[in-house]
Amino acid sequence: MKEFKITTEPLLLQNFLKLLDFTSTGGQAKYFLAEHEVKVNEEKETRRGRKLYAGDKVEVDKQEFLLTK
Repeated sequence: MKEFKITTEPLLLQNFLKLLDFTSTGGQAKYFLAEHEVKVNEEKETRRGRKLYAGDKVEVDKQEFLLTK
């Protein structure tokens, strides 16, 4: 599991995906979430506006990230 440091809370899931280069725009995040398995705290997530906080675990295509402050 990789740690991902955030400086502001909350961080939107679409912005998280952009920061990690899974998508290049927030609009692409909608399609990315429809085509890829993304989980937040072990629950499947399809909302690009999902708010993420320090301590959340995000899994994107079997890659795990722990958000820290």
